[in-house]
Amino acid sequence: MADEEESEGPVVELGEETPVEGQPLARVAARLTWPHEKSRIEDQEGDSVIRTPSGPQQLSDVLAEVDETYFDSRQSFVNHVKDAVGDGPIPTE
Repeated sequence: MADEEESEGPVVELGEETPVEGQPLARVAARLTWPHEKSRIEDQEGDSVIRTPSGPQQLSDVLAEVDETYFDSRQSFVNHVKDAVGDGPIPTE
C-alpha cells in the first residue's frame, strides 16, 4: 500500500500575497454585452480602475485615448484598450 503522504503530491509554497491595484481588463470586458458603443461603456464602467503596465488607470481616461467609437466584439474592445495602454507586466504595490 502506498504511503498517504506521497499520494498527496508535492507541497508548493506560494509565498506572500502581493496586492495589485485595479482590476483586470478582462473582468471589466466580461461584465458587458457586445456589441457596445464607447459612450455606453463609459456610462456603465467608466469609473472602473483597470490594471495597466504604467499603473492603475480609470477606464474613462483610457477610453479618451481610443479613437474607436463602436466595438463589435469583446476582443475588439480589449485590443483597442491594450493599444492605448500597452501590454506588459503589471506593477505591484
